[in-house]
Amino acid sequence: MTALTLSTAGAATLRADAVVVGVAKSGKTLVVAPGAEAVDQAFDGGLAAVLETLGATGAEGEATKLPAPAALKAPVVLAVGLGSVAEDDKDASGFGTEALRRAAGTAARVLAGAKKAAFALPIGSPEDVVAIGEGALLGAYAYTAYQEDGEGRKKPLGEVALLGAKPRDKAYKAAAERAVAVAEEMNRARDLINQPPNDLTPAAFAAVAQAAGKEHGLKVQVLDEKALAKGGFGGILGVGVGSVNPPRLVKIAYTHPKAERTLALVGKGITYDSGGISLKPAGHNETMKCDMSGAAAVFAAVVAAARLGLAVNVTGWLALAENMPSGSATRPGDVLRMYSGKTVEVLNTDAEGRLVLADALTRASEEEPDAIVDVATLTGAMVLALGNRTFGIMSNDDAYRTAIHEIAGEVGEASWPMPLPADLRKGMDSTTADMANMGERMGGGLVAGLFLKEFVGEGITWAHLDIAGPAFHESAPYGYIPKGGTGSSVRTLVRLAERTADGEI
Repeated sequence: MTALTLSTAGAATLRADAVVVGVAKSGKTLVVAPGAEAVDQAFDGGLAAVLETLGATGAEGEATKLPAPAALKAPVVLAVGLGSVAEDDKDASGFGTEALRRAAGTAARVLAGAKKAAFALPIGSPEDVVAIGEGALLGAYAYTAYQEDGEGRKKPLGEVALLGAKPRDKAYKAAAERAVAVAEEMNRARDLINQPPNDLTPAAFAAVAQAAGKEHGLKVQVLDEKALAKGGFGGILGVGVGSVNPPRLVKIAYTHPKAERTLALVGKGITYDSGGISLKPAGHNETMKCDMSGAAAVFAAVVAAARLGLAVNVTGWLALAENMPSGSATRPGDVLRMYSGKTVEVLNTDAEGRLVLADALTRASEEEPDAIVDVATLTGAMVLALGNRTFGIMSNDDAYRTAIHEIAGEVGEASWPMPLPADLRKGMDSTTADMANMGERMGGGLVAGLFLKEFVGEGITWAHLDIAGPAFHESAPYGYIPKGGTGSSVRTLVRLAERTADGEI
């Protein structure tokens, strides 16, 4: 695990394998960002000119290595691009936290194999410490649990030393601790998402939650298949009945003695989604181990809230099942009686996420929280609408939807508010049951949201995050985003819990 420290040393005097500096494009000129003054001085004020000679432009995601002059203790200088700044920003100080987070992530990835790196990026506030710390720890992430160590395999960067971060200042120290807690839990979520489904069964995921509960003082309750049957959880059972790995419903609760509000988080946890009898074709099922990303995000957010000691009660509900075809699997045309008592005609067994979430939403509603947020890799329609990097937000309260959208932007996660058009509800009418699990094909992501809305308790504020696009990254890594599980929505959920604790929402 990569360590994060705050250092009082200067960029020229700290012994490390490399020193990281930021550069940016100001008009047609390359400029060195604040924090790198000592490094620039070691180049006699000509660092930008040297980098331009090497082809550096300051573009976001760019990384340029060069040998360090004798005046620096580190043998290598790594310049990472921060993007463009206004031409009148002569000291290149106008960077947003997300630009810093991405630059730090790029640097950490490039420096894989190094034991220690000094990050001399612009730090003007505790928020900058959070961004750079998160970016570096997330960028250093690598999933190697199933790979043998070899000469060609580099270990993640060992230590990130942040320079200019005032280590004796309580606010800066707290910012570093927050970065560590959030990044480590995001990386825990990534580990779960990347774990092969033959090992991460519903029972195995539940065991991970139980272990975390013991470690962090959380109350964990696990309902196995017998308890689910006795309780009437027809949605979760209906999805999991076709697998030899039976389903689970996990409640993981963090409580604070001074909390005045309760936030419930519900996560879709399909540990593998074959589509069931409505089988997915080849080319669409190879990455379906990631269909539990919502449950991983919820789990990580609850643990992060506990580690940060937030003055809010946060309860996570992990709806875990494996969706497989077999002689015992739910068939298209079957009717399930949900935990709420409502009956649902299953027209497509590959629309299973909404079935497990429905039961969990009803159960979460019984505890009358102040708000419920569910997170799910729910629909391909949302990916078609918003692409691979943006998640959709739906809600029964427009102000709450707006608040979550703003929070996501604040922590650097791309999102977009989506409607819940009432006219699409009629498409889920059934002549056999109270409703069907499918509706109109066009607007399928919105239809799924409308389905879930039916299972939220009356008077409870609710939001639905469809993270189908950004939950699993299949292309080359960029910034602090690796290939594979990303931990999408964890930062948004943690910040939402903080805002709820502060009474701002």
